[in-house]
Amino acid sequence: MQHIPTGTEVLISYIETAGSTMTRQKALKEQYLFTCTCPRCSKAGQYDDIQESAVLEGYRCKSEKCGGFLLRTTDGKGFQCQGCGLVRDKEEIKRIATEIKLLSEEAASIPSTTFNYEEAIFINKRIEKLQTELYDPFSINLMQTREKILKSLMELEHWTEALAYCRLTIPFYQRAYPAVHPLLGLQYYTCGKLEWYLGDTEEAVKSLSKAADVLRITHGTNTLFMKDLLMKLEEARAEASYKLSSKG
Repeated sequence: MQHIPTGTEVLISYIETAGSTMTRQKALKEQYLFTCTCPRCSKAGQYDDIQESAVLEGYRCKSEKCGGFLLRTTDGKGFQCQGCGLVRDKEEIKRIATEIKLLSEEAASIPSTTFNYEEAIFINKRIEKLQTELYDPFSINLMQTREKILKSLMELEHWTEALAYCRLTIPFYQRAYPAVHPLLGLQYYTCGKLEWYLGDTEEAVKSLSKAADVLRITHGTNTLFMKDLLMKLEEARAEASYKLSSKG
């Protein structure tokens, strides 16, 4: 994907890369027993890194019109928005976080042998509502909750709502991962399949094309999965072309 000059170190990801530098460094230290010094980890403490960490794992501004990120105040009693200056009280944050924790424990207690997807959706939507009040729109926690809701909706074959949630996750994937990343490609693929099934052929072609552009690089083109994806894309294109010509 890019030119690698002679003698340059080639780097790979050992762990999930969508996380703050502190979280990634902790995971690498515990699981692989080393301190990473890659270009991204080396930015620890710099303004851009602090901002990114606050977005991924921190709290949102109380103002709906502000997209600023929050940092702890000097007196430790709250978190101040770096955009508009509004302060969120520490106790308010603690209250919402406690509610989320209790609901998360309730969701985790659903027996796997008799898993109730309707119940899981109900609880996770309550968690989602609280998380939208507490976290940044690009928060990892919010994205993970929406993924759980999406999975349950897919299991119940609630396709229209599943598509709505799949589309909600795409901006996070686009922001958190490189343009060519298998997780982003697979999310496009899921969206494309749902759009096609629901009759939105033009959007399906767009999503499946994006999926193919990514996954042909990360997965190659000779696997059964990729052959199936490329076949779906061709069929969707043919259907879209037929619909367009019928209108004319």
